[in-house]
Amino acid sequence: MNRKDLRPDSSPQAAFGARLRSSREERGWTQEELAERIGYSSTHVSSVETGRKLPTLRLARGADGALGTDDLFERAFRNVRNAGLLEGFPQFVEHEGRAAEIRLYEVGVVPGLLQTPAYATVLARGAVRRGAITDEQAEERVTLVAERQAALARTPPPLVFVVLDESCLRRPIGAPDVMNAQLDRLLEFAELPHTVLQVAPFALGARRPFDLPVTVLTLPDRSLMAYAESAQRGHLERESSFVLPLLTSYHQLQAESGSQAEAVAMISTLRKGTL
Repeated sequence: MNRKDLRPDSSPQAAFGARLRSSREERGWTQEELAERIGYSSTHVSSVETGRKLPTLRLARGADGALGTDDLFERAFRNVRNAGLLEGFPQFVEHEGRAAEIRLYEVGVVPGLLQTPAYATVLARGAVRRGAITDEQAEERVTLVAERQAALARTPPPLVFVVLDESCLRRPIGAPDVMNAQLDRLLEFAELPHTVLQVAPFALGARRPFDLPVTVLTLPDRSLMAYAESAQRGHLERESSFVLPLLTSYHQLQAESGSQAEAVAMISTLRKGTL
């Protein structure tokens, strides 16, 4: 791609590449010199600069370190990554990372906060095969799962309440060893002092108040926020007139679902059955 063909305003990916090239040229460095400093090939650097390849978090941080740009490229990278996510989700992740309490309900698959890397990878690769995302976006999705989980390992940790629809446990994702490890991860989660894990059984039927996944956050100032997704976008809601009824429904869901001890027993039984 020629210089005249570059359009920094066409996408976050193109803007990242143009910014990387201009910062490099301001220092009088060749692509080979920058590549050596950040641990990539010059071909890779060229592909990122011209927008043919997505940047990675490691490359962005390496560029910031080599070029002395503080966190300029890391922030630009997050814009690139967010372009492959549902609208509203990046903003939700920021609030999730500082929430005092997290209440979530999931249907069909184990939620990201509880996924193992292997489970997350299988889901991401499935999206690639469907043509929904690229290989690079799949890699970044898995990275984001790890970052979200790490953000919750702060001191003090948030209280995390999770209700899983029974389908999350019974739908096999990946090979048996992947599912085994994921079930083990759920059992480990249930043992933490700041978590509660429940399962909404199929027998709940029409008493289940939610048909789609939902998350309710309690922020440090005790304000509430809800997040839900459709197939095309995510939606953050801060209005108490909307969030409070969701919180009430979530409490009803917890009351109707089995106890944590029952959830652990179900997961343990399924774990033995997948050996």
